[in-house]
Amino acid sequence: MHAFVVDAFTDRPFAGNPAAVCLGTAASGDHLGDERWMQQVAAEFNLAETAFLAGGPGAYDLRWFTPQVEVDLCGHATLAAAHVLWEIGESADVLQFRTRSGVLTAQRTAGGIALGLPADAATPVTEGTAPLLAALGLAADRPVYRGRDDYLVEVADAAAVRAVRPDFAALREIPTRGVIVTASEGAAAEDAEFVSRFFGPAVGIDEDPVTGSAHCLLGPFWAARLGRTTLRAVQLSARGGRLEVEVGPQTVRLTGAAVTVLRGQLARHS
Repeated sequence: MHAFVVDAFTDRPFAGNPAAVCLGTAASGDHLGDERWMQQVAAEFNLAETAFLAGGPGAYDLRWFTPQVEVDLCGHATLAAAHVLWEIGESADVLQFRTRSGVLTAQRTAGGIALGLPADAATPVTEGTAPLLAALGLAADRPVYRGRDDYLVEVADAAAVRAVRPDFAALREIPTRGVIVTASEGAAAEDAEFVSRFFGPAVGIDEDPVTGSAHCLLGPFWAARLGRTTLRAVQLSARGGRLEVEVGPQTVRLTGAAVTVLRGQLARHS
């Protein structure tokens, strides 16, 4: 099985969000049915996400694993997977990925790779937010919202996003895939309309460098607030990353670049 490490949502190596991509072939008999083996491989890579691909041309089965669990949706590893496929010779200009979140698409554009992911809606949470906000070190009156998989917490400005220092042990006890902290005020200094950070200790990722799937929630949230459907986003992690976000009624289109930093062969042990 071919294996790659790709930095996603960046145009330079050692930035953005690294993902491993494992590509099976019909001739070798590789398939995506051995969850235990895939989980072990993801733990071995120890990156935020490892993507497993099989099928083609043009349409592929795709699954994503953190070092601890399988997840329903991952944007940056999907971007990495599409990047690898085109780099090794896939001819289709639009790719389809069959996933646990339905059929996702990737398209080559002048600005990079555009992903079509399912839009999410933020619902205000009015009770029981004290443990979450305390784990983030934030005041108890900060507005909290809930999407399909994640909490979203709005803070005053970009400086406040940078300043968050979570108690990861406490955050791990919150029943959620992850927690997004976000702001629009001060984002212009980053050449963006909004900024964010993402914490997911419950799934083995204390802080994710760039989280495509979180923008399925962030995009519609800020589109409604700012009255525009096309936005620039920056994730303020140590590595940093940049996304172009286009919000539709049911789909969020995320555009970004990717860079391959490693190629190899993954040994299959029984």
